[in-house]
Amino acid sequence: MELQKCGGCLSCLLIPLALWSIVINILLYFPDGKILYASSNNLTNYVWYFEGICFSGIMMLMLAAFLIILDRDAFHQCCQSESCTKTYRSFISAVFALLGIAFSGYSLIISTLGLVQGPYCKTPDGWEYIFKNTAGRYLLDHSTWSACSEPAFIVEWNIILFSILIALSGLQVLICFLKVTAELKRILCGTYPVFVQSLY
Repeated sequence: MELQKCGGCLSCLLIPLALWSIVINILLYFPDGKILYASSNNLTNYVWYFEGICFSGIMMLMLAAFLIILDRDAFHQCCQSESCTKTYRSFISAVFALLGIAFSGYSLIISTLGLVQGPYCKTPDGWEYIFKNTAGRYLLDHSTWSACSEPAFIVEWNIILFSILIALSGLQVLICFLKVTAELKRILCGTYPVFVQSLY
């Protein structure tokens, strides 16, 4: 029972994380609070991968909803046997949680790449990825940030928002991993004999 409650809490935690991922990803489209940079395609290319909106956002919301439904007692009534209740529900939950790891992992990777690459900004030489070849070292060298004259404070904007996305998607990966672990423990330790009996 405690394991089931724990799994349900983990599923619920995915919802606020997904909502925040959507919000943070949307903010990346409006540096300096202006829409003209998005309309003129003067944004870093990694914001167009929709990592926060689609993958760690909408897809995670859908997965969280399915996991919460699977954790509810009402779902158990759909099954006619103990093996269905204890085994198939846990198996389906584990599969959804693995998908969650894939979706949030994608967001984590893309956000990290966006942070390391740096913003697409206007410099004395025109619009470019001025920090692209620094391998992320620009993050520790604040004196180079002034090379980006437009959008205003774009370096700080990208660093803060991509860092938040990394943290959110990282938490989603951790939660989904714990969910998979909990479901596998339930299957192997609680209902493994069901599988053995079905073979005879």
